[in-house]
Amino acid sequence: MVAITSSTASFHPKSSLFSKTSKTTQKPGPYIRFVTKNPNRFVLNASISITETNSKTSSLNKKTQNPIIVIDNYDSFTYNLCQYVGELGCHFEVYRNDDLTVDELRRKNPRGILISPGPGAPQDSGISLQTVLELGPTVPLFGVCMGLQCIGEAFGGKIVRSPYGVVHGKSSPVYYDEKGEEGLLSGLSNPFTAGRYHSLVIDKESFPSDELEVTAWTEDGLIMAARHKKYKYLQGVQFHPESIITNEGMSIVRNFVKLIEKREREAELLHS
Repeated sequence: MVAITSSTASFHPKSSLFSKTSKTTQKPGPYIRFVTKNPNRFVLNASISITETNSKTSSLNKKTQNPIIVIDNYDSFTYNLCQYVGELGCHFEVYRNDDLTVDELRRKNPRGILISPGPGAPQDSGISLQTVLELGPTVPLFGVCMGLQCIGEAFGGKIVRSPYGVVHGKSSPVYYDEKGEEGLLSGLSNPFTAGRYHSLVIDKESFPSDELEVTAWTEDGLIMAARHKKYKYLQGVQFHPESIITNEGMSIVRNFVKLIEKREREAELLHS
């Protein structure tokens, strides 16, 4: 857990921490403050909050009382995802997958949850797998790479080694079949180009089709995205939207924010 002390480290998302694999623009981005006990370990145990002061940002995006929680599975790509979320005007907090419990996460009443990529299998992902099971049905949840594998395993699928071997920085055309406005891939080119960094995939033979539906795939049939049939706000992708190789990655993250906003509007109508 993060402790607020006098030791702080402040960084701009266009610094080297973010720029290695992310796309950059000339417009100024949001400002980030890392707060941690040890300034030399700010990446290892930090909570990040971002507020974007963009007049074009929707009123729903300006809500900061309830953050988007990012679960970091010890992956260097996490902070590129955070940059995208911040550039969309969203307030968020980042916790390593062993920084807090699922109950502690629930008490934060997050607007949405983003589960990052990471090494290993879902069983190595700390609270990520249990978060999918316990909070996925009620909180919009976006799983990336390891995050999608957590979704697959949580609902009965098997995670196996890709029959085509390890890929690291591979550019692949990805095809999708999503309907309506509830998809992470809505509005993208079909196919679109995605950056892949993985050795594991959800096994097609054991895919839990009673619970989940495949929404995207590669030319050779590997599962690249899926969502829950009942809980439409529970979705994930196998590729990395934050990679510079993924040419429409920001649109995918934006679609997740739109899902959050849609869920919030529905909740407001129910309570009006």
